[in-house]
Amino acid sequence: MRLRISLAQSGFEFGEVEKNFVHAAEWVAEAASDNSDLVLLPELWASGYDLSNWRRYATPLDEGLFPRVAELSRHHEIAVGCSLLEEHDGKAYNTFVLYGPDGARWGAYRKIHRFRLLEEEKWLGAGDELGLIEAPWGPTGLAVCYDLRFPEMFRPYALKDSKLVLIVAEWPERRIEHWAKLLMARAIENQCFVVAVNKVGESLGVKLGGRSAVIDPWGVPLVEGDDGEALLTVEIDLREVDKVRRFIPVFEDRRPDVYDPDI
Repeated sequence: MRLRISLAQSGFEFGEVEKNFVHAAEWVAEAASDNSDLVLLPELWASGYDLSNWRRYATPLDEGLFPRVAELSRHHEIAVGCSLLEEHDGKAYNTFVLYGPDGARWGAYRKIHRFRLLEEEKWLGAGDELGLIEAPWGPTGLAVCYDLRFPEMFRPYALKDSKLVLIVAEWPERRIEHWAKLLMARAIENQCFVVAVNKVGESLGVKLGGRSAVIDPWGVPLVEGDDGEALLTVEIDLREVDKVRRFIPVFEDRRPDVYDPDI
């Protein structure tokens, strides 16, 4: 199956939700006009990391910005994925939602790994389920930024036949080579496409790195951004995953019987 994907490598204005929403809507419209099937917006694109004021932004999944993003999907007839602050049981979560072209929510994933350098553990709850969803093109894994550093999170996606992993991020320029290499590693070791969008501009005085990319199952970037705003679009063929997995049958050669069960 072929899939046309756009990455909205975007800047944002800290805490300016309405301005950021207008900007995001423009990206979605442009991706739809380019006949993309899916567009990804970066991590916390609406608010940025204003976590101490999370109550200003966070809402349940059926309120606030969530239905507005769903309406963007429906209006432009394109799948849209992004992360927003969700309020759930009195806590805030960094939640990756994916909406179909009819506005239906295909899935929601609450970020599991909290980044201590930004005090996420102080302000955010931790998700307790992996983000494997059923999309029309097949099982799809979801991840958010810091999750990329945890390979054990991605292996279950591949073992459950996911051919595609989607990642939204706010990754700094100072560690951008880690980002680029980890994207390739996750693609190679799981023999899948990795689709990752990152912010640009500045956040809390730190320059963000961009370098959004789509990586194929061999670890080859099919498209990659620089450090400026851009809509990056590429078409992938998910059948390539099956070819790679047949050529090097890594999953048939696994030895879970001798692995540490706690890993």
